[in-house]
Amino acid sequence: MIELRYFAWLRERIGADREMINTDAATIADLIAELRGKSDAHDLVFSDLSSVRAAVDQELVDLDHPVQGAREIAFFPPMTGG
Repeated sequence: MIELRYFAWLRERIGADREMINTDAATIADLIAELRGKSDAHDLVFSDLSSVRAAVDQELVDLDHPVQGAREIAFFPPMTGG
């Protein structure tokens, strides 16, 4: 099982800060496509991928990053420096 974590507005729209899933998704992009079918809230959150970043086991990754072997996948909005 993989623990999914949601931060900031993603957490608010999905209505949970984490969930556990089993998946056969090969990449983060495949996982997102799978999650979009889970609920209307998931579909809305992942409808604009330019507003979502992902980290696998606390390492920032691209959407083509493999899911296999991940213990935790976090989704959060882009960050800005200041």
